[in-house]
Amino acid sequence: MRAARPESELDLAEWGADAILRSYELFREEFNRITGRARARFEARDWRGIQQDAVERLDLRPRSVQELVQALEARCAGAAERHALFAGMKRLYAARMAGRHDVELAETFFNSATRRVLGTVGVQPDQEFVASDWELLAAPSAEPVYATYRPEGGTEALFRRLLGDRAFRVPWRDLAGDARLAAAELDAFLASTLDGRPLDAVELARPVFFRNKGAYLVGRLRRGDALSPLLLPLLNGEGGIALDAVLLTERDASIVFSFTRSYFHVEIDRPHDLVWFVKSLLPTKRVSEIYIGLGYNKHGKTELYRELQEHLAHGHDRFRVAAGVPGMVMAVFTLPSLDLVFKVIKDRFPAPKSTTRAEVMRKYALVFRHDRAGRLVDAQEFEHLAFERARFEPALLEALLRDCGESVRLEGDRVVVRHLYAERRLVPLDLYVRDHDEPGARDAVLDYGQCIRDLAATNTFPGDLLLKNFGVTRHGRVIFYDYDELCPVTECRFRDLPAPRDDGEETAAEPWFYVADEDVFPEEFLRFLGLPGPLREAFLSAHAELLTAGFWRRCQERLRAGEVIDIFPYRQSQRLGHSG
Repeated sequence: MRAARPESELDLAEWGADAILRSYELFREEFNRITGRARARFEARDWRGIQQDAVERLDLRPRSVQELVQALEARCAGAAERHALFAGMKRLYAARMAGRHDVELAETFFNSATRRVLGTVGVQPDQEFVASDWELLAAPSAEPVYATYRPEGGTEALFRRLLGDRAFRVPWRDLAGDARLAAAELDAFLASTLDGRPLDAVELARPVFFRNKGAYLVGRLRRGDALSPLLLPLLNGEGGIALDAVLLTERDASIVFSFTRSYFHVEIDRPHDLVWFVKSLLPTKRVSEIYIGLGYNKHGKTELYRELQEHLAHGHDRFRVAAGVPGMVMAVFTLPSLDLVFKVIKDRFPAPKSTTRAEVMRKYALVFRHDRAGRLVDAQEFEHLAFERARFEPALLEALLRDCGESVRLEGDRVVVRHLYAERRLVPLDLYVRDHDEPGARDAVLDYGQCIRDLAATNTFPGDLLLKNFGVTRHGRVIFYDYDELCPVTECRFRDLPAPRDDGEETAAEPWFYVADEDVFPEEFLRFLGLPGPLREAFLSAHAELLTAGFWRRCQERLRAGEVIDIFPYRQSQRLGHSG
């Protein structure tokens, strides 16, 4: 009997390209199946199911990549030239992607697996896709990702057609009334613009965007060559589907698509086309953030890295320590010309911090899988990055090597970072309050209180409420970004401060009563915030109940009862009068 022919490098590369593509296709099939459930969940008002689907979808990709990596490592362990093997695998994989509608996502899936198998540091163009070949490989579009509506018959008739075309298995509560309200909002908006250009068309994305308890119709107004957003949030209440608001500004659209919110569930075959449609509404928003917001977080991370490299290639400023009070757990640095910060976990944490590196990473993983409710910054986790040493200010590099030696090392002229988090840069709230006039600072303090309320509604207790742990976005929204003390509200024990029994207990420097690790005393919050008189009074006027254990215990009761609390990505004053 003839012996089996030894497997050649080409045979192995062919197998690897097929295995990666097959794994990717199985992942995409399951991703789309979970995403496709959002419509039925919305129609059934199955809010808990929507939350469960969000977590299931987030967990899907890491599991798929891990299974693929194990298969590649087992089959390719004996290869003599692994880098050459994976370079060949990349060429074969690229050929297999031709004609797909999701080329960019398939490329990133390939990179995720092969970087882990090869232990890639920095970028290796021969073995990974550095710039997307979408334009070369993707099949041409059969039709645009949006439908066009002309304003024949007036604005109200336009909205009747536009809303009526989005059919749900649940009836509209009052379609004619919603069309009338929407028309009034749009007509007033058009009348207020100074250019006087009439409305030529509304171009509305074909898929519906689902997130939490809302569904969004996402479109744009076309007036000549000018484009502007049109977002129509829908709610499903007791009486049926209702239009809840009409959002017409880039600011409003940016908040809906914020980096502080959970990801949308959107059924779409051509993610690239939809991303660029959304980009046309939000020209200043990064492509990476739009991919992430649509649930393609890993490809969004790839785009973010490409954006960073492009920025470094065309700029000359250097990484420096970020503004704000230095943290005990993280070393934080930034580029002055780029609105990102980079966080590296320190090797050791001084007292009173008692956490560990693993616990800090667990908190970031918790936030990633949690409903962020517009109040938690989305952090992208990177491994094995390499930068030019010359791009770091000497004081920063010295601090990183001293405090973060387990994560940062020098290799010749390169600074290699084993692990970091990248986040959108915010203005620390303590600096914002210090540097703004009283009305601006007052608005920020009031939104700080609302931020705490919104976090509580989604079972998040910040742990450390100091102003330095919160930041302010360019739209003036207060966001929490320091996660090392964060924990679920339902795991805390909120207590009233015991009344002292004598003068000795009242003046004691340390608590005279027993305090367990999970005990929280809300009455003590205010004395740690350091708010000056007028800001302190404004906070107390609006948010005094946050300083009571009763508020937090009531919140725990609602959370334990399974209530999904409404948190809208637009102002209450923008709502059209419906109750969701």
